[in-house]
Amino acid sequence: MMPIRKTMTKLSQYRRFLSMAVLLAIAFAGLGYRLVDLQVLQHEQIRSQAARRTERTLVRAARRGNILDAHQTLLAGSQFVKTVCADPTLIGTNRAAMARGLAPILQLDVAWLNQRLQPSYFTNEQGLTKSHQYVVLKNKVSTEDWDRVRETMRRFGAVPDEKRLPRAEQAALRALRNSAIYTAPLDDQLRFYPHGSLAAHVLGFVSTEEYRTNQQVLVETVGRHGVELTQNNSLTGVAGWRETEVLRSREVSTFRGQDIDPRNGHNVVLTIDAGVQHILETELIEAVQKYSPVGACGIVIRPRTGDIVAMAALPTFNPNKPGDYPMDALRNRAISDIYEPGSTFKIVTIAGALNDGMVSLESQYDCDNGHFYFANHRLKDDHPLGLASIEVIVAKSSNIGTAKVGLQLGKDNVYRYVKGFGFGAPTGIDLKGEVRGIVDPPGKWSQLQSSRVPIGQGVAVTPLQMVMAMSAIANGGRLMQPRLIDRYLDEDGHEILRTPSRVVNQVISETAARQMVSALKRVVSSNGTGIKATMEHYSVAGKTGTAEKPGRGGYIHGKYVASFVGFFPADNPELCIGIVMDDPKPVYYGGQTAAPTFRNIAERTAKFLAIKPDLAGVETQVASAGTNRPSGVPPAF
Repeated sequence: MMPIRKTMTKLSQYRRFLSMAVLLAIAFAGLGYRLVDLQVLQHEQIRSQAARRTERTLVRAARRGNILDAHQTLLAGSQFVKTVCADPTLIGTNRAAMARGLAPILQLDVAWLNQRLQPSYFTNEQGLTKSHQYVVLKNKVSTEDWDRVRETMRRFGAVPDEKRLPRAEQAALRALRNSAIYTAPLDDQLRFYPHGSLAAHVLGFVSTEEYRTNQQVLVETVGRHGVELTQNNSLTGVAGWRETEVLRSREVSTFRGQDIDPRNGHNVVLTIDAGVQHILETELIEAVQKYSPVGACGIVIRPRTGDIVAMAALPTFNPNKPGDYPMDALRNRAISDIYEPGSTFKIVTIAGALNDGMVSLESQYDCDNGHFYFANHRLKDDHPLGLASIEVIVAKSSNIGTAKVGLQLGKDNVYRYVKGFGFGAPTGIDLKGEVRGIVDPPGKWSQLQSSRVPIGQGVAVTPLQMVMAMSAIANGGRLMQPRLIDRYLDEDGHEILRTPSRVVNQVISETAARQMVSALKRVVSSNGTGIKATMEHYSVAGKTGTAEKPGRGGYIHGKYVASFVGFFPADNPELCIGIVMDDPKPVYYGGQTAAPTFRNIAERTAKFLAIKPDLAGVETQVASAGTNRPSGVPPAF
């Protein structure tokens, strides 16, 4: 019996061994198949998944170019800024202390930051619970503030005899200081305007747009108004990229691959002079405080080139924070508002008649002692005249005399000169939002309009169109395109392209232009409507305007647009300045409101730019006034 039992026991052991061997063989076969499946059959798929999780192609934004004034004073610039992030898993019980330390630097609420540093969790694609290790605390943090954050973290949690702490605690403390607070792999950009609201309507402002690539959310700075918008392509530059690996949302710099530098945007140099711009804006503010108009604007131009030296509108805004202002403040009234110009428009009619040889400055017209009936409507003058020469008609701004000249010139010829001086069409300035104005063709004129258009009624113009028309008379009859962009520079300051001045049209002859200058000088005299525009050391030529505001079915009683457009020195003009005020009060005449504002701006600007006087005995006094200005340095703002 014993041999049989031993035999049975051995057979049972063999069966168990064989079963174990079979099971092991099956397990090893399965494991081998799995290894082959992972390493061979699914190798590319798994490698791609791993690469998607760790490998990144990071787009490197180009630095947006600067906007500079004519002397390369910075008007708009960009600086790279940080996105500060946190890994709450490394902070633990230090949240409250860290929030108290970092909140003042980042200008954040302590309670909010404390909550932000608390660990939060999510479920990944595999159904596993993970903690967020990339929490954004603040965007657009300056490098100076980031340095302060790093210094605070370097000293965070300091205790006596740290080296005696257990190794695990020392390692946790190092991780807390070095890795708990960090920055995103790529810097962001912050657009800034160092002079606040100076030239705000010319510069415009920017906003940011987000768009997503396969691996990255990109933030792009985009111009929204002004030069920021029209020159956006030149300012933006070309982005670069970096191939790298990212672990826990942070770049592992040792694994960087291809690294292509971005090409920064071009710097745009304007014709604007920041010093003159400052003068224009401060004087406009003073005028608004004195006369309380709904709005006002001013433009300073070099007649010979069409260069815009200054352009301002009120109300205004600060481009550093445009969202704090109503839409009305963002509007550039100099190019987007239209108004009936009234008497300033008379330069078109008189200049056309002089150019056609139909009249001379001595030609006489009966102004009917201030009352003239045409097409069953009365036309009156504020300064009644009898028989008066063209020169007196201009000086006294006679509606009747100018209307009679216009009727003699004929509506087709009046229209020809209206269009020739640039009205009814955009000027071509490098700014968006410019309107054409309103100029109907003569076929649509009523009989009454034949006498009203010559005196600036029944047409609508922009302030810029009016200043360009006056500049054409100052420039020997040559209408220039307004020039705002002077040149483009690369990031090293080398000139890439310069924009030339452009003559749009020879509207009238130089002879007719000289005659007009002579008449316009009489306006700014003791016998003219613009006497308050008189300058102490310079001769001035210009024209006042006081126009009722049109409404439904007629004109609005008691609502006026006051204006003055003039240039100096009259016979050798350096600057042409236009001032327009919408409904000033209690006085509303252009000669009482806009003319003295013109004078104040012109006097200060002449001294600032050291423009040589043309009146005897004052050359040395004024010429020396501008020699204290260092080249390229505007006054303090």
